Amino acid sequence: MTRQRQEVYRILMQEPDHPTANDVFMRVKDRLPNISLATVYNCLEALVQHNIIRQVNFERGPSRYCSNLQEHGHFHDSVTGSILDVHFKPGVNPADFLDLPPGALVDEIEITVSGKIAAQPNA
Repeated sequence: MTRQRQEVYRILMQEPDHPTANDVFMRVKDRLPNISLATVYNCLEALVQHNIIRQVNFERGPSRYCSNLQEHGHFHDSVTGSILDVHFKPGVNPADFLDLPPGALVDEIEITVSGKIAAQPNA
Protein backbone atom coordinates (compact mmCIF):
# COMPACT_ATOMS: atom_id res chain seq x y z
CA MET A 1 0.00 0.00 0.00
CA THR A 2 1.58 3.25 -1.14
CA ARG A 3 1.50 6.44 0.92
CA GLN A 4 -0.92 7.95 -1.60
CA ARG A 5 -3.31 5.00 -1.28
CA GLN A 6 -3.07 5.16 2.50
CA GLU A 7 -4.02 8.84 2.49
CA VAL A 8 -6.91 8.31 0.06
CA TYR A 9 -8.17 5.45 2.22
CA ARG A 10 -7.78 7.55 5.39
CA ILE A 11 -9.91 10.28 3.80
CA LEU A 12 -12.63 7.76 2.92
CA MET A 13 -12.65 6.36 6.45
CA GLN A 14 -12.99 9.80 8.09
CA GLU A 15 -16.54 10.51 6.94
CA PRO A 16 -19.12 8.16 5.40
CA ASP A 17 -20.31 10.84 2.97
CA HIS A 18 -19.56 8.96 -0.28
CA PRO A 19 -17.23 11.53 -1.85
CA THR A 20 -16.41 11.82 -5.55
CA ALA A 21 -12.82 11.48 -6.77
CA ASN A 22 -12.62 15.28 -6.94
CA ASP A 23 -13.84 15.54 -3.32
CA VAL A 24 -11.15 13.08 -2.24
CA PHE A 25 -8.53 15.01 -4.22
CA MET A 26 -9.47 18.30 -2.53
CA ARG A 27 -9.31 16.68 0.93
CA VAL A 28 -6.05 14.78 0.42
CA LYS A 29 -4.18 17.80 -0.97
CA ASP A 30 -3.74 19.17 2.56
CA ARG A 31 -1.56 16.22 3.51
CA LEU A 32 -0.05 15.49 0.09
CA PRO A 33 0.18 18.85 -1.73
CA ASN A 34 1.92 17.34 -4.77
CA ILE A 35 -0.67 14.64 -5.43
CA SER A 36 -2.46 14.83 -8.79
CA LEU A 37 -6.09 14.12 -9.57
CA ALA A 38 -4.92 11.28 -11.83
CA THR A 39 -3.09 9.70 -8.89
CA VAL A 40 -6.25 9.95 -6.76
CA TYR A 41 -8.23 8.20 -9.52
CA ASN A 42 -5.57 5.48 -9.73
CA CYS A 43 -5.60 5.03 -5.95
CA LEU A 44 -9.39 4.78 -5.87
CA GLU A 45 -9.36 2.26 -8.72
CA ALA A 46 -6.76 0.11 -6.95
CA LEU A 47 -8.71 0.22 -3.66
CA VAL A 48 -11.90 -0.83 -5.49
CA GLN A 49 -10.12 -3.64 -7.35
CA HIS A 50 -8.76 -4.99 -4.06
CA ASN A 51 -12.24 -4.82 -2.46
CA ILE A 52 -11.10 -2.31 0.16
CA ILE A 53 -13.77 0.23 -0.85
CA ARG A 54 -16.83 0.23 -3.11
CA GLN A 55 -17.61 2.37 -6.11
CA VAL A 56 -21.19 3.69 -6.14
CA ASN A 57 -22.88 5.12 -9.23
CA PHE A 58 -26.13 7.04 -9.62
CA GLU A 59 -27.41 7.55 -13.14
CA ARG A 60 -25.02 9.87 -14.99
CA GLY A 61 -23.45 11.49 -11.94
CA PRO A 62 -19.80 11.05 -11.03
CA SER A 63 -18.77 7.86 -9.28
CA ARG A 64 -18.76 8.03 -5.51
CA TYR A 65 -16.76 5.95 -3.09
CA CYS A 66 -17.91 4.06 -0.01
CA SER A 67 -15.73 2.60 2.73
CA ASN A 68 -18.56 0.52 4.24
CA LEU A 69 -18.01 -3.07 3.12
CA GLN A 70 -21.00 -4.51 4.98
CA GLU A 71 -23.94 -5.58 2.83
CA HIS A 72 -26.04 -2.46 2.33
CA GLY A 73 -27.64 -0.22 -0.25
CA HIS A 74 -27.58 3.52 -0.88
CA PHE A 75 -30.23 6.23 -0.79
CA HIS A 76 -29.62 9.35 -2.89
CA ASP A 77 -31.47 12.42 -1.62
CA SER A 78 -32.30 14.28 -4.82
CA VAL A 79 -32.86 17.54 -2.92
CA THR A 80 -29.59 17.76 -0.98
CA GLY A 81 -27.47 15.44 -3.14
CA SER A 82 -26.40 13.50 -0.07
CA ILE A 83 -25.94 9.75 -0.20
CA LEU A 84 -26.79 7.67 2.82
CA ASP A 85 -26.16 4.02 3.62
CA VAL A 86 -29.33 1.96 4.01
CA HIS A 87 -29.27 -1.43 5.64
CA PHE A 88 -31.47 -4.44 5.09
CA LYS A 89 -33.86 -5.22 7.93
CA PRO A 90 -32.83 -8.27 9.98
CA GLY A 91 -34.02 -11.54 8.50
CA VAL A 92 -34.80 -10.03 5.08
CA ASN A 93 -33.18 -11.66 2.09
CA PRO A 94 -33.30 -9.13 -0.78
CA ALA A 95 -33.36 -11.98 -3.32
CA ASP A 96 -36.75 -13.01 -1.89
CA PHE A 97 -38.48 -9.94 -3.34
CA LEU A 98 -36.84 -10.07 -6.78
CA ASP A 99 -38.37 -11.98 -9.68
CA LEU A 100 -35.18 -13.72 -10.78
CA PRO A 101 -34.78 -16.06 -13.74
CA PRO A 102 -35.18 -19.77 -12.87
CA GLY A 103 -31.96 -21.20 -11.45
CA ALA A 104 -30.36 -17.80 -10.78
CA LEU A 105 -27.99 -17.79 -7.81
CA VAL A 106 -27.35 -14.33 -6.33
CA ASP A 107 -23.72 -13.56 -5.44
CA GLU A 108 -24.13 -9.87 -4.77
CA ILE A 109 -26.91 -7.29 -4.65
CA GLU A 110 -26.32 -3.60 -5.26
CA ILE A 111 -29.31 -1.43 -4.46
CA THR A 112 -29.47 2.29 -5.10
CA VAL A 113 -32.61 4.23 -4.30
CA SER A 114 -33.27 7.86 -5.21
CA GLY A 115 -35.85 10.20 -3.75
CA LYS A 116 -36.18 12.92 -1.19
CA ILE A 117 -36.39 12.88 2.57
CA ALA A 118 -39.70 14.39 3.67
CA ALA A 119 -39.73 16.79 6.58
CA GLN A 120 -40.46 14.98 9.83
CA PRO A 121 -43.35 16.33 11.95
CA ASN A 122 -42.33 17.69 15.33
CA ALA A 123 -42.79 15.15 18.10
